[in-house]
Amino acid sequence: MKKSFVLLAACLALLAVPGCKNAPKKTTLTPEQKNAVEAQLSQMSLREKVGQLFCTRPESLDPVFQASSMGMMAYHMQAVNEETKAFCEKYPVGGVTLFSHNIDNPEQLKAFTRDLHALAGAPLLSIDEEGGRVARIGNNENFNVSTYASMAAVGATEDPGKAYEAGVAIGSYLKEYGFDVDFAPVADVNTNPKNIVIGDRAFSNDPKKAAPMVVKFMEGLRKEGIGACIKHFPGHGDTVGDSHKEYVQSDKTWEELLNCEMITFKAAIKAGAPMIMSAHVALPNVTGDNLPGTLSHYILTDKLRKELGFQGIIITDAMGMKAISDRYNSGESAVLTLQAGADIVLMPEDLPEAFEAVMAAVQDGTLTEARIDESVRRILALKLSLKEN
Repeated sequence: MKKSFVLLAACLALLAVPGCKNAPKKTTLTPEQKNAVEAQLSQMSLREKVGQLFCTRPESLDPVFQASSMGMMAYHMQAVNEETKAFCEKYPVGGVTLFSHNIDNPEQLKAFTRDLHALAGAPLLSIDEEGGRVARIGNNENFNVSTYASMAAVGATEDPGKAYEAGVAIGSYLKEYGFDVDFAPVADVNTNPKNIVIGDRAFSNDPKKAAPMVVKFMEGLRKEGIGACIKHFPGHGDTVGDSHKEYVQSDKTWEELLNCEMITFKAAIKAGAPMIMSAHVALPNVTGDNLPGTLSHYILTDKLRKELGFQGIIITDAMGMKAISDRYNSGESAVLTLQAGADIVLMPEDLPEAFEAVMAAVQDGTLTEARIDESVRRILALKLSLKEN
């Protein structure tokens, strides 16, 4: 199974050239790189392709871990073991996301990310490092890195250059410690004072002030070779509930979203955002139903892809969040979000169940292999566009 990832490693080496940090705003693969992606894709089995569609926490790769009986924070997985390596031969995931409990000190983290990169699937490594209260490394006292009170404080300066500086600083230490993607910046607009999940994670309550901050933070990450993930589409800043804990909806119309939340997302798309994270927020006055945005073809494909023109990777928010998991099992939600237009399924509660459900959906025609290939191409292209570690 590892054989078909040898070419990917070779392709990534193509990017280890001078001037990579001065990449254009919109990443365009050369004909040679496009051919490399197609060659890689042609060598992959269906199982390897499906694996690329999943990004999970390290604990889900260890068969010792049982989500139903052992909290992941109590488990504190901080190293790759032989069981993990064997598990990934069967489930070769394309991405792994680390949390605070996976991180102890600089030496441990460098060894962990090195060994995770070497797993079957050649996973991209991601982390939530927004700055402020959501900073898995920045809030660890064992690391001497730049820290920030909040992105709202950065936004209050009304100087996009400060957001760029933050992106460069965070991107620099993420690259040093072996990461590829930062689940940041937050593009939500903090317009609802009753909102309990976004708050000072957003740059502003004014989309016209937030938009240049989002773009500049993203550009700062890009300078350091880190891919940004803009979140949470189509906006979580005007909700009262927390999708981690419950069903959440926004009553805004699409016109209202265009005049607020979409200002930041459109700016990020225009600036070449490589990845956007979907929110589990229902928009009944847009879609006419109560489907969370992550499962809505109308939101992800008709609006984000077609109307807004986003061609990068759509990754879901964590599928174990209650807005999804209270209504759907891991297999159902994985298939539904891929049908809706997502490319990467983030942290399903039960990875094997979700993985096998997608395999079965392709085999019975619910999902076509051509649809899987579409997402895998985007994922391989992102891997190719990032600097080799």
